[in-house]
Amino acid sequence: MSGAPVRIGLISDTHGLLRPAVHTVFAGVAQILHAGDVCGDEILDELALIAPVRAVLGNCDAPDDRRLAEALDVVVGGVRIHVQHGHELGRPGAAKVAAAYDADVCVYGHTHRQLIERVGGRLVVNPGAAGPRRFDLEPSVAILTIADGHAEAALVPLPG
Repeated sequence: MSGAPVRIGLISDTHGLLRPAVHTVFAGVAQILHAGDVCGDEILDELALIAPVRAVLGNCDAPDDRRLAEALDVVVGGVRIHVQHGHELGRPGAAKVAAAYDADVCVYGHTHRQLIERVGGRLVVNPGAAGPRRFDLEPSVAILTIADGHAEAALVPLPG
């Protein structure tokens, strides 16, 4: 018998701004994984009002922020998830991220460019930048859904 699907909120590059729509988009998620460039404890505090949150250190975060891990390795429903900001890879893309990290799902940020791609059967996700609009890119987050040992992701644009 299979369990109910688990939904996880993926967010990155808030750069000190949490858009109100994130509360609606992430309503009901089991947890939130932040892929770095949080830029403020108030962002983590507000996300924690929605669901438990774990976050990694981005290149714009204070290096001594104890709430931010260098990397996260999480297992949900038998699916291994690795989260790291991406700046440690220079100019990350799907192939580079998949080659660098051994996980079923690799989540990164840094580029602000939304991406969902399968590389060698593994899922690579960049939820895009949820914070201030930069580089002419639309703000977004992603929802990762895990069911029966399989992961799928969907991008969700944020207004404004």
